[in-house]
Amino acid sequence: MADQSFDVIIIGAGIIGTATALSILNQKKLKLLIIEAEDRVAAHQTGNNSGVIHSGLYYKPGSLKAINCTNGRERMYRFCEEHNIKHERCGKLVVATSKDEIPALDELEKRGIANGLTNLKRLNKEELKSYEPHVNGIEGLFVGETGIVDYVQVTETYKSLIESSGGIVKTNSKFLNLSRKSGELIVETNSGSYKTKLIVNCAGLYSDRVAKLCGVKPEVKIIPFRGEYYEINKAKSYLVKNLIYPVPDPRFPFLGVHFTRMINGGIEAGPNAVLAFKREGYTNKDFSIGDFTEMLLYPGFWIMASKYYKMGIEEFYRSFSKSAFIKALQKLIPEIKSEDIVPGGAGVRAQALDNKGKLLDDFCIIEKEKMIHVLNAPSPAATASLSIGDTIAALILKRFS
Repeated sequence: MADQSFDVIIIGAGIIGTATALSILNQKKLKLLIIEAEDRVAAHQTGNNSGVIHSGLYYKPGSLKAINCTNGRERMYRFCEEHNIKHERCGKLVVATSKDEIPALDELEKRGIANGLTNLKRLNKEELKSYEPHVNGIEGLFVGETGIVDYVQVTETYKSLIESSGGIVKTNSKFLNLSRKSGELIVETNSGSYKTKLIVNCAGLYSDRVAKLCGVKPEVKIIPFRGEYYEINKAKSYLVKNLIYPVPDPRFPFLGVHFTRMINGGIEAGPNAVLAFKREGYTNKDFSIGDFTEMLLYPGFWIMASKYYKMGIEEFYRSFSKSAFIKALQKLIPEIKSEDIVPGGAGVRAQALDNKGKLLDDFCIIEKEKMIHVLNAPSPAATASLSIGDTIAALILKRFS
């Protein structure tokens, strides 16, 4: 690279890093570089999620999640239309299968209204069948703002627009360390060293480690949770028309096992939420002694484990037992049988955990001198990426004003 000096270097070419870069370059022509350890963009969380454009139903009104999701959702739909990205505003059902889930369903409806959703419809048992003929439930909520898309294609489009605006996306370039010289930051990678005035850490699964290498105490530890999916075979795809979700347990930051029609065809069933023993632990056989030891030595891990060990045992059991997975799916679709599903993909969620054992539910972005660190960007980060990108870009651009 002829010129090794930049105004901004972003670490990580997932959907948040690329959306941030795009927002910066749309507002100010800075010299910008994104470095990415993998050989492509969207290699981890972005490329392994279920491709849902979330509505904003679940999030506490006024939270960063709620604000960015409701703002970002419609922008995502417009962006897809403008750039001919295949997508669909298909809507989804949230289904209560027992009376004890009704209060939580009521609360979801209230939250959806508070977050500005206008295409909500409460459904009784018979009305549920008009949307999803094979679903089992006593009441439900239709959420019309929900949709589906391929977020890899979205991120690749972000990359093309970044490069057409003069930005550089350098893959196979792993961040190794940060040093300082004459008031500038020196970003060291396996592909060379680059000077910059400011860095933005969007490293996802490694965001806490990147922060530490930058001399910042992150106050959280990234704990990887694997979400495993099955796929419904084509002969039984008629069982699901669009998206079917359970009423989530408000104690946990996970939505529960659900059914998702994918934009490129097929229907996913899942995911579970099992603790992974490796940051890139995409299978239940993946193990890293370093990653595992780091978790065990973190005080917050044991506090979390003492709170959620029963749920954790259930998730592990479901990870190794197809029959247990089927049993969870049958709560929503009783007709589904073991022979109707085959193993699908898996994703790993970078879940931030504080030292008091709290799983962070909202976005976590911290500012330091010449640095911005995105330490927690859970779902709906992909849906809200354009909005989150603007939020981070504003923090950057005020330093160049």
